[in-house]
Amino acid sequence: MGTVIMHSVMSVDGFIADEKDEVGPLHDWYFNGDTPIVVKDDQQYDHSGAGSGFRVSRASAEYVRPMWRSIGTIVTGRHLFDLMNGWEGQPPTGDHVVVVSHRPKPEGWHPEASYHFVGDVTAAIGKARELAGDRAVAVNAGDVGGQALAAGLVDEVAMDVVPVVFGTGKRYFGAIDGRHLLEGPHVVVQGEGVLHLKYKVRRRP
Repeated sequence: MGTVIMHSVMSVDGFIADEKDEVGPLHDWYFNGDTPIVVKDDQQYDHSGAGSGFRVSRASAEYVRPMWRSIGTIVTGRHLFDLMNGWEGQPPTGDHVVVVSHRPKPEGWHPEASYHFVGDVTAAIGKARELAGDRAVAVNAGDVGGQALAAGLVDEVAMDVVPVVFGTGKRYFGAIDGRHLLEGPHVVVQGEGVLHLKYKVRRRP
């Protein structure tokens, strides 16, 4: 069974967006380099062109490419689904999306897309693992990611840290309660305008 990774881009003070869901300069690093994340003739992305316009530093590309390829399923909340209209039925990476929501998929919305609406985080991670098989499950940071971490369902925490301070906004870990320990970072990659970090989650005895 694949790894469950909580992931997002965030400011140095821990926000993934401001109060209006604007990301400001958080994603600028996707366009400030000369190395495409998606290489030419990469069949995985031919169906959607996802990420085809991203040009980053070589260090970032070498980090992001294998991570994207490893993902089979994305888990996200209903708020992001509505905000992005579910990426129009074509997830940015992976083959499936599980949306944590008490509301069903909108009637008639991209019936061909492998999008599944599940009522709670535990069931959503279970469904995502089933769909992903041996590939990884990527859980979007924020409220859903924080709930998954609090429930002990996250194996790794991955952050793309951008040198900007938001002060307020949507927190990377959402409204998580309690203390949760991580191991020391086992991946540290310095990109251009971004620092990529990965931590394994320390399991409670």
